[in-house]
Amino acid sequence: MEACIIVTYRCNARCGMCNTWQYPTKQDEEIGPELIGRLPGGLKFINITGGEPFLRKDIADIVEAARRKSGRVVVSTNGYFTGRIVALAEKFPDVGVRISIEGLPAANDRLRGLKDGFDHGMRSLLELKSLGMKDIGFGITVSDANAKDMRELYRLASSMGVEFATAAAHNSYYFHKHDNAFSGPAMVAGEFEKLASDMLCTMRPKNWFRAYFNHGLAGYVMGAGRPLPCEAGTDLFFLDPFGRITPCNGSDTELVMGDLNVQDFEEIWHGSQAQEVRAAVRRCAKNCWMIGSAAPAMKKDIFKPVRWIIEEKARRYGKPVREKAA
Repeated sequence: MEACIIVTYRCNARCGMCNTWQYPTKQDEEIGPELIGRLPGGLKFINITGGEPFLRKDIADIVEAARRKSGRVVVSTNGYFTGRIVALAEKFPDVGVRISIEGLPAANDRLRGLKDGFDHGMRSLLELKSLGMKDIGFGITVSDANAKDMRELYRLASSMGVEFATAAAHNSYYFHKHDNAFSGPAMVAGEFEKLASDMLCTMRPKNWFRAYFNHGLAGYVMGAGRPLPCEAGTDLFFLDPFGRITPCNGSDTELVMGDLNVQDFEEIWHGSQAQEVRAAVRRCAKNCWMIGSAAPAMKKDIFKPVRWIIEEKARRYGKPVREKAA
């Protein structure tokens, strides 16, 4: 089972595809490390996100609590607070960091509403690289405005030897957005397919599975169904800043399974309210394709992406294979 911990809805960015920053949490309402200590142990993966996690003064305590629950913890950030990010990395060199970069410099700063945001993000990434950290990288949330920058950023990540992640603009209660739309879906989907092709032509198996994921994003943009079933609330869960357990961040309305402030996790997970939420997830017709729910599904039904990879690489047989890329 995997988890995502949303530690705050406060954010210093002003992203056009996400309005969470307009609905910030109050510091005294946000969960602390002691509540994270009530999560089950042995989780396969924990993502710490926000808002902007590095607005939390106790981020190191939160990460330490999360590390007791999972062998792999990754913090998602806009990369603006370089000093705080580096201090955390020096304390926990085994923790991963993913920095959001929404395009080349002009596009990133415009879409994120952060002056010199690209520079801050890249500086943070370079500092982490200089520390010798392994689990680092950056990612892009793709819309019409930045789709053409996606492959350029992938090449940048490859040249730096860091990971590259992708997402598509979504609507949900979490983002406080219901008007994200693709004015040129065929163009955006085409860019995802080109990226998938680039990744398939490397010698790195991890990239082949990312190619499958990006192929799924192309389908999402075009209104297709999910390549694999969604089992949010079963294979993964979210802990929100108020201490509530939810299945995902993609639904149009909040689906709350229980409150960790007043209930034990096992009581929540096996309770009737959680069962009702899982039934709502099964009825959901949004067909979200986000890495949070897609990655567990791909691991659970590994043969489907493997089959797609084999078929696609066979179709490309005879084309030159590119050198290893991140």
